[in-house]
Amino acid sequence: MPKYDYIALDARGNETKGSIEVATQNEAIGRVKEMGLFPTKIFEAGKIQEKGAKKTKVKAAPKAGGKKGININIQIPGLGGRVKPKVLTTFTRQLATLVDAGLPLLRGLRVLEKQERNATLKKILGELSLSIEGGSTFSEGLAQHPKVFNRLFINMVKAGELGGVLEVVLKRLAEFSEKAQKIKGKVKAALFYPVAVMIVAMAILILLMVFIIPRFQEVFNGMGMKMPGFTLFVLGASNLIKNHILPTMGVVIVLWVIFLLIIKKTKIGRLIWDKFKLKMPAIGPVISKVAISRFARTLGTLVSSGVPILQALTIVRETAGNVIISNAVAKIHESVKEGETITAPMEGAGVFPPMVVSMVDVGEQTGAMPEMLLKIADNYDEEVDNAVAAMTSLLEPIMIVFLAVIVGSIVIAMFLPLISAISQMSGGDDSGGGD
Repeated sequence: MPKYDYIALDARGNETKGSIEVATQNEAIGRVKEMGLFPTKIFEAGKIQEKGAKKTKVKAAPKAGGKKGININIQIPGLGGRVKPKVLTTFTRQLATLVDAGLPLLRGLRVLEKQERNATLKKILGELSLSIEGGSTFSEGLAQHPKVFNRLFINMVKAGELGGVLEVVLKRLAEFSEKAQKIKGKVKAALFYPVAVMIVAMAILILLMVFIIPRFQEVFNGMGMKMPGFTLFVLGASNLIKNHILPTMGVVIVLWVIFLLIIKKTKIGRLIWDKFKLKMPAIGPVISKVAISRFARTLGTLVSSGVPILQALTIVRETAGNVIISNAVAKIHESVKEGETITAPMEGAGVFPPMVVSMVDVGEQTGAMPEMLLKIADNYDEEVDNAVAAMTSLLEPIMIVFLAVIVGSIVIAMFLPLISAISQMSGGDDSGGGD
């Protein structure tokens, strides 16, 4: 009968190793669970060790002179090393389902590796499997890929491994990612309409200024018409755009690149931009609600998964996505480190609404802060839905009026000289008839 080695966690999260003789790997899983243990790795004795030895031999092969061999690994900047959040969310949900069904983690990773279509994630899953076979934990393997798995993901998995509830943590991670993607999608959908209208408006404006208005100018000059000031202004703008469109576009692109660099590369730039986003009319309240929802859901998910509060606050600060919220969380971290409650620094930060502070206060007093934080997140997700709907309904008529004003102003400017000429002709006819 085959012999299987197992590594499992007991109720206290302590790692236990042993061997059992059973017919199949599934029977080994059931036997370990009957012993009151949670299996994290089960393999047939003698097979995995050989693979691990081969892997170690390859890694340890040095060149003469004690220098390490050159590892040729060509990466094209911007085209590799990252996985889309939607793909990562799907992977997390699938892995959570497999582990919850009793499948060993290693086997679950192998199954997902075979069916994965994303080349980057497929490669990472293979490396994770080899890492686990070599004796590393799942969280240690994830930590080797920081571009794909952030600190939130890694620390939650680590807490799940220590607590023996990896399948629960993976479920929470999947739910967290799904809700984050849902909110992000709604905000993007709400912003798509005004951005699309702006692009159309700019295209129409350039078309009119470069091709249509110059034709009118030729007609006006040929007829020797006296043009009103508004018409002269529009014609001047048309000549400016027509004669300098390429340099103007180049300047706009350069200014946009400089703006992005200032925002991304400088602390003061990020601070000003994030503060501006929170204060923007119509869009600002939505961004604020999304940031508070993300803060509450991230902190609640981490604490409920067993991550210590100080470590959880550090992760929340790094994944806040907004410098203003991040600075507020940093102040909360320092206060909690000094022995204070979370409520007092939250209230003093001036970022969180009174309702959020009150609910966190109740959660602290009742010992149910993780549940209260998740309720806050759910509540703000609903508020984001309502705010997005309100913002969309408000922006639609505004953008339509904006587009109508631009096109209408140009049309009026072109017809003013014609109206003036017709009026003069009519006046001349009337005076002539009187004589």
